[in-house]
Amino acid sequence: LAALAAMLVHKNEGRASKIVLIEDEPYRELTYGAQVPYLMALYPHTVVCYSFSKALSLAGERIGYIAVSPQCENAEALFAAVCGAGRAQGYVCAPSLFQRVTAKCLGQSGDIAAYRENRDLLYNALVQDGFTCIPPEGAFYLFMKSPEPDAKAFCERARKYELLLVPSDSFGVEGYVRISYCVAKETIQNSLPAFQKLAKEYGL
Repeated sequence: LAALAAMLVHKNEGRASKIVLIEDEPYRELTYGAQVPYLMALYPHTVVCYSFSKALSLAGERIGYIAVSPQCENAEALFAAVCGAGRAQGYVCAPSLFQRVTAKCLGQSGDIAAYRENRDLLYNALVQDGFTCIPPEGAFYLFMKSPEPDAKAFCERARKYELLLVPSDSFGVEGYVRISYCVAKETIQNSLPAFQKLAKEYGL
């Protein structure tokens, strides 16, 4: 990240306006040991977008904030534009009750131990079945390599076993699938026989 910040500073030389870095960090607290660095400390022209829905396990609740670095070029104008956009899109504003509740929850986070347990259970089982997986270091998603080049076709095949996988094409990477494990532990356990059958179908 320091190298990215240095590159942006270099690219800004001679520019009429500075490059603004937008950081989307809804999973900041959901890490398994590592600390996520604050980009504002590395690059002054940073805007941070944050959502409480992940840290507080409020899936589906659209409540968070946008922070504009005071050192950002035209910070006041940018802040005013963000506020104006919020008013123009008033239908996406969080209910006032949730705004008050969230204010009381600042500094709190959900139980990451449950996510860690699910991650370990799912990751270890999939690797044992012969799948290739990237060990998650945060959030509650696991990326598994598709055993065939077409990840979408693999997802369709997995549906026969009532497994809902998301092809990684949607996230800018091909050849993988995303599996969410923010569910009850029993759901993970109940899915393992289906993954075993799927692995056997591919000869893993």
